[in-house]
Amino acid sequence: MIDPNDSPTSQQASSSTKKADADKKAEPVGFLSHLIELRDRLLKAVIVVGLVFVVLFPFASNIYDWLAAPLGRDLIIIGPVAPFLIPMKLTLLVAFLVALPYLLYQLWSFVAPGLYKHEKRLVYPLLASSVFLFYLGIVFVYFVLLPMMFQVIPQFVPETADFKPDIAQYLDFVVMMFMAFGIGFEMPIATILLISTGVTTAEKLKEKRPYVIIGAFVVGMLLTPPDVISQVMLAIPMWLLFELGLFLSKFFVVRVKEASDANAARNDDKNTAATTASAGTAIAADKLWEDDNYIFEEDDENNDSDSSSDLNDEERSILNKDPLDDDANDEEYLPEEESEGSSSDSDTEESFFESDHFDELSDEEMEAELDRIDAEEETDKIVEQKAKNRAKKKAEEEQKKIDDEGP
Repeated sequence: MIDPNDSPTSQQASSSTKKADADKKAEPVGFLSHLIELRDRLLKAVIVVGLVFVVLFPFASNIYDWLAAPLGRDLIIIGPVAPFLIPMKLTLLVAFLVALPYLLYQLWSFVAPGLYKHEKRLVYPLLASSVFLFYLGIVFVYFVLLPMMFQVIPQFVPETADFKPDIAQYLDFVVMMFMAFGIGFEMPIATILLISTGVTTAEKLKEKRPYVIIGAFVVGMLLTPPDVISQVMLAIPMWLLFELGLFLSKFFVVRVKEASDANAARNDDKNTAATTASAGTAIAADKLWEDDNYIFEEDDENNDSDSSSDLNDEERSILNKDPLDDDANDEEYLPEEESEGSSSDSDTEESFFESDHFDELSDEEMEAELDRIDAEEETDKIVEQKAKNRAKKKAEEEQKKIDDEGP
């Protein structure tokens, strides 16, 4: 008795089901692994910021005194807990700025494995330049803008008032200026990204330079306090940095072109691998056969040699004769008289049915023979499908190898 579960079709169905279950189990594991890595890197970033804060906290009062130096006058305290909370808030912000390169390093380490080499060559200088420009904006505010502002603003104070800002309001004002100029100094990065991604070109931006200058003053009006000095001091550097971005974009366009060529080469490799895999699938499907346990590959040369060895000399001479040869004797290939041929054929047919070699099949035997033929056809289909699966798997491995190596 043959167990239906042991048939090739049932075995293939069970293996497909197991593979699908394994894929379903593998997907959440990969997603969870990324979440775990993100959690670990966030924890590292928080720990580093906390350590820097712990180190700087004993110097919180000194840090605030350093921040208030551009004001050039005494401050007042209104809140009851402001003497403790405001210096601690400032120290936490300073700890974040000090640890910012490490935070960006953790972000880069999380994202970099998913990038190709040419993409890393493009992103790394932009990331490093953005951090440098943000720090440059803060330095510009502290050493240039704040001293200039607090030399002009006290001149407008009425004689009946005393100009002494609160420490909390002064901190909020300075932090807002730091953020506004830090973001405004990112103008070269924005210009380079617009040009390198193909949104616009350097020539079009040059034609729209007047609109860019007006936009810089509008941004300065929105990001800075309502005074002309800070607005002008932000708009002019943004315009100059825009011109710097136009100049530096020429070098990044070259890198973008190299990245595009590398991406095109990678796509060509993918297409070549896919074409090779499809050709291999067709060849393998024609040259494979299997029994219950093993898969075999036909040997055309051996089969040809074996078949040719079974022929006698007369048959070889007939096969080797050129059919286009006019000197060939056509009579050798002409059939005999129709009457004689038909009588000999009928005699042969009658003798075959009258001989002991002919046994008429019963209905059960005929049905069994048809079932056997169907089973052979089904087996051939399974063999062809397995060959295609192996070729597809091989193509995926080659593609994975190409992706790992990069362009």
